[in-house]
Amino acid sequence: MLNRLKAVMADFFQQADLVLLGLCSSATLYGILLIFSTTRYKETERYVIVQTAALVLGICVYIAFSMVDLEMLMRRWKLVAVFNVGFILLLRTPFGLEVGGNRAWLRFPGFPVNIGPAEVVKITFVLLLAWQVAWLQEEKRDLRSFRSAASVGLHTLGLCGLYFVVSGDMGNMLVFFFIFLCMAFVAGFALRWFLLVLGGCGAAVAAAWVLDLVPKYMRERIIVLFDHSYDPLGAGWQQTRSLLALGSGGVTGQGYLNGTQTQGSYGTSLPARWTDFVFSACGEELGMIGCIAVIALLVAIIFRVLLVAKNAHSSFECYVCVGMAAMLIFQMVINIGMCLFVMPTIGITLPFFSYGGSSVVTLYMAMGVVSGIKKRSPVTRRPGKPLHQ
Repeated sequence: MLNRLKAVMADFFQQADLVLLGLCSSATLYGILLIFSTTRYKETERYVIVQTAALVLGICVYIAFSMVDLEMLMRRWKLVAVFNVGFILLLRTPFGLEVGGNRAWLRFPGFPVNIGPAEVVKITFVLLLAWQVAWLQEEKRDLRSFRSAASVGLHTLGLCGLYFVVSGDMGNMLVFFFIFLCMAFVAGFALRWFLLVLGGCGAAVAAAWVLDLVPKYMRERIIVLFDHSYDPLGAGWQQTRSLLALGSGGVTGQGYLNGTQTQGSYGTSLPARWTDFVFSACGEELGMIGCIAVIALLVAIIFRVLLVAKNAHSSFECYVCVGMAAMLIFQMVINIGMCLFVMPTIGITLPFFSYGGSSVVTLYMAMGVVSGIKKRSPVTRRPGKPLHQ
């Protein structure tokens, strides 16, 4: 047993993506430093302990998922599809937990942290969508045809609709949709279908706005983007404080553990500073230099994932990597946009940096899948070992 474990670990260190693991770990450690600072006023180490435990568990999960044979797993794609639906529907059971108006979390008795089903389903959705697109290509289906576009589109809209109806969480629903757009674009679906989908969504949103079907809080969050003076103590409160924190940091910041809002315990301090607005706290204490370091780490992770996609030995695995990269891109752009007051506040956290045990573990799970793809790519495959066709 011990020899088997040694062989597995030796194989991991020889072929897995240690560069990607190093980048992810560096980002998480940086995030832990920020979380320590932003939660210091609470006089508890719980947040740092949870995030550190999530990092350790995440590395273990990364190693485990680097060993998973995705193609063998996806031969049971029906079970994956049932899992996606079932896991989302758990939100409507007594385990579902409502936070901030969205029923997007699960709390199990005796479990130390809440679980966001969307975090896990993003990964299985990417796998399932990639498998579907690759199957269409294998069956010589024309991806530019209406039939192919409709099958993939209905899959995506069905999951997005189910998740939004069950949870009310607009942010993560948009992550699913953006993943679909990126994977479909890379796969080569006709441009006219993208125009049709985006035009239809735009028309639907415009109609809902005119007919006053958009909930008041969503409407206000959009209005305040174009008029920062609109309800600065209500809908614009979080982002107004965010801009103030970023602006006061300047180039080098006020100093680690010295941010005026980051260290304040009063009501006018930066809200959600260890989750949604951790980037703003970074800007206040570490300045533009600290923020550039955050962005550089995330961009490096994304480029690494796309490099693995480029060298993947099958279209299925290439699409999986593209989907994982799309997930990171969307969350990074939206979260930083929220902090800069150019995107609406929709509860999207900054990957690897924001506090959240389940979020960190599932991110390492996703990156472990990418590492496994790199491990099986022709570039890293051992000489003489046949490719799986």
